[in-house]
Amino acid sequence: MNRTTLSLIAGATALAAVTGFAALSAPDTAITESTAEAAAQLPVERTSLLCPAPSMSDIAETSYTSFTPVTKGTGSGGKAELQAAAQESQDGSGAGGDKDKDDGKSGEPRTGKPMPTSREPGKPVTGDSSGAESPALVGTADGRFAPGWTVQETTEVAAGTGRGLQGVNCTAPDTSFWFPGASTAADRTDYVHLTNPDDSAAVVDIELYGKDGALQSPVGEGITVQPHSSEPVLLSTLTAEEQTNLTVHVNVRSGRVGAAVQALDDKVGGDWLAASTDPSGSLVLPGIPKDATSVRLVAFTPGDADADLKLRLASPSGLITPAGNETVHVKGGMTTAVDLGDVTRGEAGSLVLTPTDRSVPVVAALRVVRGKGDRQETAFIPATRPVGPRATSAHNSAKGSTLSLTAPGRAATVEVTASAGSGGGTPVSKTYTIKAGTTQDIEPPVPSGLKGTYALTVEPKSGGPVYGARTLTATEGGVPGFTVQTLPDDRGTVAVPEADEDLSVLQK
Repeated sequence: MNRTTLSLIAGATALAAVTGFAALSAPDTAITESTAEAAAQLPVERTSLLCPAPSMSDIAETSYTSFTPVTKGTGSGGKAELQAAAQESQDGSGAGGDKDKDDGKSGEPRTGKPMPTSREPGKPVTGDSSGAESPALVGTADGRFAPGWTVQETTEVAAGTGRGLQGVNCTAPDTSFWFPGASTAADRTDYVHLTNPDDSAAVVDIELYGKDGALQSPVGEGITVQPHSSEPVLLSTLTAEEQTNLTVHVNVRSGRVGAAVQALDDKVGGDWLAASTDPSGSLVLPGIPKDATSVRLVAFTPGDADADLKLRLASPSGLITPAGNETVHVKGGMTTAVDLGDVTRGEAGSLVLTPTDRSVPVVAALRVVRGKGDRQETAFIPATRPVGPRATSAHNSAKGSTLSLTAPGRAATVEVTASAGSGGGTPVSKTYTIKAGTTQDIEPPVPSGLKGTYALTVEPKSGGPVYGARTLTATEGGVPGFTVQTLPDDRGTVAVPEADEDLSVLQK
């Protein structure tokens, strides 16, 4: 083995620690089982998050909360900061803006107050913005601020299309996103927001799949997102077909982007639709509010094979099968929607999807409605990954936060820690046991002497996989505003194989 080979190994190990990619890649056949067992979990050294432009409403009020949990093994340096992205165009056409114009609408950051810059791990910081000029944000964290960095964007819109409470976790850049639950119906205004954090342009295809299969959309192909900029694309401009239930696939040809769908309804409010977890044969959709008045499942399988799924609700007392909705058949390449009504019946619940026979990869999301008549509000719950070693939820207050934890298989013990507050307070931890096959809604612990908002970290200690979601509520004018964010693994650490011997002295 020569020094060039050794340099490549060292470079790959360093890249893993910086990006976390190694934890997500398929195993290399050259790595032995003993080497894999010797892999160490090291904190990531750099991470990126992208926040979409929060609203096009002049009366929108948005809060941002940035938080990094304390992680062992990090150094003393680093920082986490958010900067305004340039806005390509305002018409949703995906065509890109005129970079020579300096009007705040094309090629230049839109106006807004400075965004929060983290000062120390373990303590959240907040920032506010208002109106339609609030920009998309591009964020980077390194050093001790990188592992588990989380940014929550929460917006209140008092009236108009999409009125209510909207929330989204700012996302890491990637190359593929699935959004079951979007719509081009007449009463919906859905945008897919694309944000490019890099120095080169990204090229993106937006594919739409309805109840009969793929929708033809030539204008959805080859959308260019300029460097360090954001592009909102109105879905109804990509197809003439009105479809109540759509699956959107954002496929990046070159570069990488952050993506989220803003789904706004004329009558029942709106919220952000985050991406579903990668296609899988079994899925968990956690945290359906116990007072949900209407729940709709939207599912899609990307391949040609049909999927037959068993539907079960993980309730506080165990797994139950919703009457009349024991199974769902999802045709290959077609979007399927199933109305489940008030499936939770006043109790905490999470939907668990498993194959009835052979396993076929599926993506899925829930559209959830609270309230009745003209006082209804909507939120979305995508299928999500397990909590893993740790998950984080930012922007919690003393009232209005509910943490929902699900153990669809074996029972699990979980430690929940409330951080210090953004304006003061002492952290506190509490341990919970989630019985097998159940969902438990808990009023999360609150730091003593709380001032401002605080973050929650969820760390499983024993037992089977745990899935989680956090619901925020804020009633205004009789409308039960709410938003739900799932809690997947925060990817704060990455597995890096340890060398069995010192290879630096080996020569060719």
